[in-house]
Amino acid sequence: MYRPALFFFFLLPSMLWANEVISGKVISVIDGNTFEILTAEKESYKIMFFGIDSPELTQEYGEKAKDFLEKMILEKTISVEIQGKDRWGTRLGTFEVNGEDPRIKLLEEGLAWTAERNPIEALDALKEKAKQEGKGLWKESEPVAPWTFRRQQTLQQFKTS
Repeated sequence: MYRPALFFFFLLPSMLWANEVISGKVISVIDGNTFEILTAEKESYKIMFFGIDSPELTQEYGEKAKDFLEKMILEKTISVEIQGKDRWGTRLGTFEVNGEDPRIKLLEEGLAWTAERNPIEALDALKEKAKQEGKGLWKESEPVAPWTFRRQQTLQQFKTS
């Protein structure tokens, strides 16, 4: 009896978001994998890339990832295919600009990791190639993944209170 309820509670909302397409102009780049889009209806949406995670701004290569993404997408008109939402409700999406997927470019330059959970195989291969070639953050001997960095920051905040 609980299984149908769980389906509707957890899976149905993500299936609904998965078919959404948001079109508009990129008005800001927040970090290496997050940006804001403004639609023709003057609605703004914060969107994160589906399948990758870039260093936080205060991490090594965080600003480089943001600058790289700004050069690629800022002020461009795009159509983002929404793949779902993260646990905080931020939309996760994919798109191309000038025929290129920015996620691929970020991975090739060594400015992103593939997602912590359920990495996409094709994207993971690009990350591994950049790692083998020592590009970007992979020049570091032991780069800290952004999800590990965020957890460390959270733990430090609790200790200082």
